[in-house]
Amino acid sequence: MYTDIPEQLRGLVEPVVQDAGLELVDLVLTRGHAPWLLRVTIDTCRGDGRVDIDRRAAISREVGTALDAADAVPARYRLEVSSPGLDRVLAREKDFSAACGSEVRLETRRPMEGRRRFRGRLVAFDAGVVRLCIDGDDVGIPFDAVAKANVIYEFTRADFSGSGLRPNGAG
Repeated sequence: MYTDIPEQLRGLVEPVVQDAGLELVDLVLTRGHAPWLLRVTIDTCRGDGRVDIDRRAAISREVGTALDAADAVPARYRLEVSSPGLDRVLAREKDFSAACGSEVRLETRRPMEGRRRFRGRLVAFDAGVVRLCIDGDDVGIPFDAVAKANVIYEFTRADFSGSGLRPNGAG
């Protein structure tokens, strides 16, 4: 979740992303055996996920340079810069608002009513509460209880129509 990004990393990465006219959606540092993995998710200000490979590569170079200069990651690491993709990550309040009507998969920080994993239709995001319709029941989950969430891409016949277009509209 965007709110979980360590301030030092956000302070180094977000200005680079913003200078490129993009938005930082999420940043996850997976520790363990070296190399660690630093996954940075960026998007356009429109939130359409259309960040081409050249822009992602440029951001990756600049972010890597900034992180290395500040010695911000205390181990060998691999940097991945990506756009949200089909299983779009929902990390900010605005991501939840934009995804209303979509099928989502959500995991909470602690069990709620005996479970941590939820899957359902995102019907609303209001006053810091994620509202899901799960098997016909309305379930409210506080935004600050969400550990991670993603849109579940729903394939349609058009995705397989042979038009040569990928689901994001690129040729």
